[in-house]
Amino acid sequence: MAVITKTSPLAPAGGFPELPAIEGVRFATAATGVKYEDRTDVMLAEICAGASVAGVFTQSATRSASVLDCQAKLGTVTDPNKGFAILVNSGNSNAFTGKAGVASVETVVAGVSQELDVPETHVYTSSTGVIGEPMEHDRITGALGDLKRDLSANGVEAAARAIMTTDTFAKGYTITTQTEAGTPITIMGIAKGSGMIAPDMATMLVYVFTDAKISQPVLQDIVSRTNEVTFNCITVDSDTSTSDTLLAVATGKADMAEYTDATTGEVQNFAAALHQLMWNLAQLVVRDGEGATKLVEIVVDGAADNADAKKVAMACANSPLVKTAIAGEDANWGRIVMAIGKSGAQADRDKLSIAFGGITVAKNGFRAPDYSEEAASEYMEGSGISIFIDMGIGEGSATVFTCDLTHGYIEINADYRS
Repeated sequence: MAVITKTSPLAPAGGFPELPAIEGVRFATAATGVKYEDRTDVMLAEICAGASVAGVFTQSATRSASVLDCQAKLGTVTDPNKGFAILVNSGNSNAFTGKAGVASVETVVAGVSQELDVPETHVYTSSTGVIGEPMEHDRITGALGDLKRDLSANGVEAAARAIMTTDTFAKGYTITTQTEAGTPITIMGIAKGSGMIAPDMATMLVYVFTDAKISQPVLQDIVSRTNEVTFNCITVDSDTSTSDTLLAVATGKADMAEYTDATTGEVQNFAAALHQLMWNLAQLVVRDGEGATKLVEIVVDGAADNADAKKVAMACANSPLVKTAIAGEDANWGRIVMAIGKSGAQADRDKLSIAFGGITVAKNGFRAPDYSEEAASEYMEGSGISIFIDMGIGEGSATVFTCDLTHGYIEINADYRS
C-alpha cells in the first residue's frame, strides 16, 4: 500500500474544522488491522430511534457487497422504537469478493445489530480500500465491544480520520440554518476520497448528519437532487469506484415540525444549506486528488441545455491532455477545443469562446485578437485555475471541479497494493 507522507498543497488552512455534536448521533473508532498498521481503520456511528436515513450509491456494475446491502435496506424501518448504525472500515473494499464478501457483510451487520440492540435492517456498512482481497471481518466484529464502550457525541473528527485511505487530510464541513419559526438546524458531514474519483452518484464515502426533523422520502428527494449538482460534478481521474456511498441522517432532535413536503419554501431553504455543505465537501475531495497541485474550476455557459453543458465540462475535466497541460502550467487552449469536440455535445466552432480566468484566449471560433501568451502563462502558475467556456448556442450551463494530473498520481497508484 502506498504510504502518503505529504499533505496536499491544496488542503485548507487551519486543518480539520471544529464540527458540532449532532444530538442523536455518537461516534467511535478502532484500530483493527484490516489493512493498515498503527492507525484507526474502523468507525461506528450510533443513531437514535426515529431518525431518517437517505442515500445515494455508485452505479458501478461491480459494486461491493456493502453497497448492495445498503441499497436493499435503504428506507426500511423495521422497528420505529429502535435506532440505526453505520459501520465503516478502510483498507479493504470487500468488492469483487463473491459470496465470501456477502457473508462478511452479514456477519458484521449481525454483530453490530446485537451489540447496539438495533434491527439488522437498520445497520448500514461501507468498506473502502483494495479490491479483490477477502475481508478479515473477525477483526471488525472483535472490536465491536470496544467501539460501543467508546461511543461519544464528540468523536466525529476521529471518525473522519478512520475512514481515510490515500487521503492526505481528513475532510469535514458544517453549516447552520433555521426554520421559519427561528429554530436552529445544524448540518455537518465528513467525507473520504482522493483517487478513483469520477462519480456516478456521489463518489467516495460521505456521511452527513443533521438534527432536522424530516421524513425519509423528503430527505431522499433532497439528497438525490443535490447530489447531481455537487458530488456528481467533480472528477479526479475519470474512474468510478465500486464502493461509492453517501448516507444522510436526520435525527429529528431539533424542536420543529417535521418536514414532509419537499416543495415548501422552508424545505427549500434547508435544501440550499445542504447543497452548500455537500458542495464544500465535494471540493475538499478534489483538493485532495492524488498528486494534485492545482484546483481547477470549469464553467460552461451557452450550451444547448444543461446536460450538454455538463458533457463539455466533464470532457475537459477528465481529459489527460487538459489535466497534464494544467500541471505543466501550459495555457494550451487547443486541448480545451479538442475536449469540447469529443464531448458529444452540440457545438458550433464559430460561436465558441474560451477564457482562462479573466483572460480571453479564443473568441467566436478563433484566437482572441488581444490574446497574450505571456499573461495566460502567468495565470497558469497559480494553484487555482478557472476555465470559462461559452458555447454560444443556448442557455445551458454547468460547473465542474477537477484537479491537475501529475507524476504524483502515478507514484501513488503504481504501488497502491504493495
